[in-house]
Amino acid sequence: MGEHDRRNGGHRGSHHNRKRRFREDDDFDRRPPRRLYQEPVHLRVRKQLLAIAESPLKRTDEEIRSIVNTVAENSEDSEIRRYFLDLVSQLVVEQALKIPFVAAVILALNLKKPELAQEILTRTTTALNEQFKAGAWREVKLLLRFLACLQGILEADGLFPVLEELFSRAVDLQTASSEDSLGLEVVKIILLTMPYIMVSSASGFEEQASNLLEKTDIIASTPHALEALVDPYPGSGDDTGHEAQSVLSLLQKQLQAEAADSWRLACIPRPWQTSVVEDGIEPILPTKHPLPTVTVPSPVLPGARPQLPEIYFSVYADQDVETVPPTSSIASSLLRDSLVDTINILDYNRNATGKFLIDLDCYFSPETFVKRATPYDRLREVEEGKSTWKPEDVAVDAVFSQLLQLPNPEHKLVYYHAVLTESCKIAPAAIAPSLGRAIRYLYRNVDTMDLELEYRFMDWFCHHLSNFGFTWKWTEWVDDVELPIVKPKKAFIVGALEKEIRLSFAQRIRGTLPEPYQALISEAKEKDTPDFKYNSDQTPYTPQAREILRLLRAKALDSELQPHLSSIESEASSLGVNDPLIPSTDAYMTAICFIGSKSLSHVLSCIERCKDRLLALGPQSEAARRQIITSVMEYWAEKPGIGVNVVDKLLNYTILTPLSVVNWVLFDNLGRGMILTQSHIYEMVASTMHKVTNRVRQIVIARNQPGLPAEQVALLDETLEKERSQMQELFSVVEDALVGVATGVVDEMAESRNQDTEGEALLRGWGERWLRVFRRKMAVEEAWIGEMMAPKQEGIEVVQAGEEDIAVANGNGNGDGAVKRQKLGTPPEPIELDELDVL
Repeated sequence: MGEHDRRNGGHRGSHHNRKRRFREDDDFDRRPPRRLYQEPVHLRVRKQLLAIAESPLKRTDEEIRSIVNTVAENSEDSEIRRYFLDLVSQLVVEQALKIPFVAAVILALNLKKPELAQEILTRTTTALNEQFKAGAWREVKLLLRFLACLQGILEADGLFPVLEELFSRAVDLQTASSEDSLGLEVVKIILLTMPYIMVSSASGFEEQASNLLEKTDIIASTPHALEALVDPYPGSGDDTGHEAQSVLSLLQKQLQAEAADSWRLACIPRPWQTSVVEDGIEPILPTKHPLPTVTVPSPVLPGARPQLPEIYFSVYADQDVETVPPTSSIASSLLRDSLVDTINILDYNRNATGKFLIDLDCYFSPETFVKRATPYDRLREVEEGKSTWKPEDVAVDAVFSQLLQLPNPEHKLVYYHAVLTESCKIAPAAIAPSLGRAIRYLYRNVDTMDLELEYRFMDWFCHHLSNFGFTWKWTEWVDDVELPIVKPKKAFIVGALEKEIRLSFAQRIRGTLPEPYQALISEAKEKDTPDFKYNSDQTPYTPQAREILRLLRAKALDSELQPHLSSIESEASSLGVNDPLIPSTDAYMTAICFIGSKSLSHVLSCIERCKDRLLALGPQSEAARRQIITSVMEYWAEKPGIGVNVVDKLLNYTILTPLSVVNWVLFDNLGRGMILTQSHIYEMVASTMHKVTNRVRQIVIARNQPGLPAEQVALLDETLEKERSQMQELFSVVEDALVGVATGVVDEMAESRNQDTEGEALLRGWGERWLRVFRRKMAVEEAWIGEMMAPKQEGIEVVQAGEEDIAVANGNGNGDGAVKRQKLGTPPEPIELDELDVL
């Protein structure tokens, strides 16, 4: 056996010898050749074009040349041609930041394949005409910007005749009505297009630009009647630096300054200067093309989203060192416009939006910003004459301009919350300090801020902290803890802590606070279930209420409950109570709240079982109906946000009416106006009014559906008239009550005016802030209804999204584009709030 192993080397030795022999055999290899994967050319072009300018590590001119060479070499391939042309068209309207770079690709391609450039021009103008017909003004603006960047390959005056025609339409609109807002939007689009013409490869258009600027000055410099309603700082006065500045008037002044400075426009990238001509090759003249026909409708269509005057808003306005462009610089408008379009177009993917915001500096001239994540303190060391603008601050500023836009942002508020959260997760070292400075700025200006914006800021602040462990430097605001509750800063702190508790629980929030704040969170807030007040023998009607609770738990029939309710009513009558239904309703509703205190589903289940009796209360006694609200809010006194949510559900069941909620707040509990300082009370009233206005909007949209028979239209008109009348009546009730507080003529204020002059002045201020909010809401609703009830324009489709109505048009980020499906991927799950929604 040993001899056999030695002769054959054994199994192990034989194996090693064989492997060694094959390694040494250079002439023969038994392995099959590895199969090489070659990516299809159209996919390679697509990937390159989608990623253009995204990486600071790649030279943009080399990326552009690579794309152009590949497309030119394979231009006869119909698949490559189709993919390329389709993607260019989609990129222009879906990724606004990349428009100059896509234009540079077309300019370079025009030198090799001018027929492709002509096809791009034809496609772009066709899309532009379609968007004009649809009233899709953002898409119109982006397509015009793309054509402006291609001005160098257009014959004659290129795009200027189109801009002149647009201006004539704006004049027509302004002539018809001085309160028209669409004309202002058209002029803004003209002004935002001109800079891109002036930095294009074309030259010699200074005179046309100056002439057009002189014309637009007439409209742009005239204040709009609604500007005062959308001022974010209405209580600032003239000495605080918060003077409201219209975006349109600012843009006009900035362009006039640029014209005087030879149209430097330093922030706009000019990739065509380095990519159109290859190194070492003598430049050739580009082929010029006639601009295909662009038809501007007369009159122009308003679109689905009402155009309202816009006030320039910044959260970095009062810093020692400029971290964002000042309002005197055209960069403030151009950067803001591109970023806002990016944020609002990509609403289906907050991750992609956050990535674009972080990479902002890739899409503008290299000297526009300082290095990313540069600490604020280091900006003072920047060499004089160089930019100190932080890309993170510019990005955060743009998001806040939408989050705090009046009267309504384009999308749900939680979307802008999510964008800020994602940006912070992607680059925490860069974004977190910027958010900290933004929070401090907004808190400093809470006293003069519009009340609706203050509560939007509060909602975002609490939601943001909930995503990052509820940590904040509360010690910075410790001096404000001792202020009276009528001071806006103290009211903000109290409201913020209440919302944090709704997003977590009291004990955890208490653990994040310094000692001076501990008193703001009482021990009662830490109880999961509030006490049932009828457990105390000192409470009237205790025996009957306890029996009602037992029967409700046992899911007893109404017939079994009725004797105990009647007993309460009889006892109340004997005690001289004016409306005996009030105490019986209190016992009944308090028992429902106690049973449903475990969760929202528990209380909804209990309300569902008891809704017939609750629905019957209103017709019997309006006071008893309002007692339902009193019972809910008293039971949840330590966690009023839950009480507000229960009231909201009772409104959905029509157990409560909007008028009963408004009367409960502004008449039963108004007093001197102290209730107006509570954030959950504003939330209750604002949510109630939104239900009413949203109901009217739904009827208007249903009425405007095409193809409805005449009798159905007549029925909807009748319903609309009734609902609109009720809405107007409700707004009148709100205004009447708030005027009394704002002017100090309510009884309680008149009696105590001589006792606390400062306190009364502050309460009148709260009345004025509330009054301004609801006057604006009424004005917006009336304007919207008036516009939608005008003769319906063909080609406009409206999607109902609450207060945020949006237009549906091809290429606006609604999922029709391949950029969404293949590049940006499936939309992520939204950030979930607590079951009791803070919004």
